[in-house]
Amino acid sequence: MSNNADITVANTDVVTKYKTAGDIANRVLAEVRKAAKDQSTTWDLCNLGDKLLEEELSKIYNSKKTSKISKGIAFPTCINPNNIPAHLSPVNQEDEANITLQNGDVVNVMLGAQIDGYPSIIGETFIIGEEVTSGRKADLITSAWYASEAALRTFKPGNRNWDVTNIVDKVAKFYETTALESMLTHNQEKNVLYGPKEIILNPTKENKNQMDTFRFEENEVYGLDILISTSEEGKVKKANFNTSLFKLTGNNYALKLKSSHQVLGEFKSKSSGLFPMNIKKCDEPRKARVGLIECVNHQVILPYDVMADKQGEYVAQFFTTFAITKNGVLKFTDPSFNQDLYKTEKSIKDEEINTLLTQPLKAESNAAKKKKAKKAAAAAEAGSAN
Repeated sequence: MSNNADITVANTDVVTKYKTAGDIANRVLAEVRKAAKDQSTTWDLCNLGDKLLEEELSKIYNSKKTSKISKGIAFPTCINPNNIPAHLSPVNQEDEANITLQNGDVVNVMLGAQIDGYPSIIGETFIIGEEVTSGRKADLITSAWYASEAALRTFKPGNRNWDVTNIVDKVAKFYETTALESMLTHNQEKNVLYGPKEIILNPTKENKNQMDTFRFEENEVYGLDILISTSEEGKVKKANFNTSLFKLTGNNYALKLKSSHQVLGEFKSKSSGLFPMNIKKCDEPRKARVGLIECVNHQVILPYDVMADKQGEYVAQFFTTFAITKNGVLKFTDPSFNQDLYKTEKSIKDEEINTLLTQPLKAESNAAKKKKAKKAAAAAEAGSAN
């Protein structure tokens, strides 16, 4: 692409890259989900996800013409069990974050790929053992799914960010669940996971006063992150796990320590651009932690801390990367949900939301309508000839 090339989804080349990255993320998540069984570990599953992402990415954009296009992991595989919403990705087998999963655990998996700086990330939640479940866990996962589906249908040109906040809150309440406080969804751009447009879940009064109001526009891309908890408050705090995911911010600072320069150099050479990396990729992760302190303090590198809700609570996540197009929402990643596995006695008692949920995400294009009409006319003509 030239410097003046259109880097929005109005450009079909950009759509292809998002879709290709999304297809990889979808396939890899499906494989990780298959492997997530009783007694599997977060270390093994995260390693499997990252390995499969690398393998899938190695098969594409290899011709002379495309080999210089960047590609890599946009979000390292995270396996987040029970009350942990995100960012759990062990550095090694001895890491406290290497948790052995058991049947009945509520687990969300999050991972993503990027091609030419266009990230497609996916996250979905299920129960280890995948048997029919009722009670609070069923309420939770059903709530998170329908909150995500309702939110996706609210991303229409002219609608506001608060419209998404409000509909997620409404859906969560019908299932006696709560959106995680102050969690953010951002618009995405090339090499940018966190664009300036923010949608907040379960905002505090302070959030409401500080958060800008904006309207959605055609050709924008978003990473919709829906996180719902069984707890009444939806508050999370930093968990007792070492942070393993970090990303370059693009900021510069005259670092003083040799260890800081060393880890910064490793991130520049080993990470996928401005996307997060697990420090297990560093030559010596333990030493890397020392160098990271100065880098983080001066915002040269951003940490992804592991947060947790109260013990005994559960958190569910669905993460979808999508574009707003003239014909509606175009998904690049496609988390799945099997309603047959979750038996809940609760339901959405709001006619507007239920009507919204029946609407297709993407309307038929004029070209598709014309093609269908032409086919129907030809069939009618053939019928009359007989």
